[in-house]
Amino acid sequence: MKTSLDYMNDPDIVNEPMALREIHAIRLLIQDETKDLTREQRLERTRKAVSDAENRLGIKFRRLGDPPASKVI
Repeated sequence: MKTSLDYMNDPDIVNEPMALREIHAIRLLIQDETKDLTREQRLERTRKAVSDAENRLGIKFRRLGDPPASKVI
């Protein structure tokens, strides 16, 4: 499997500014990691990433089907 450095040196993006190259390299890495996943595997990967972010940031995201937040007047 390629590393982010391999993608940074990809001839298609090597002439981009460094910040843009990093973004493209990360996107290509994620694309390669997920290209053979089934719909269910993608969903599970996304749910885990959201759960990890919630735990790390100490917040809770609303899910589809959750009751609406109460309005503050």
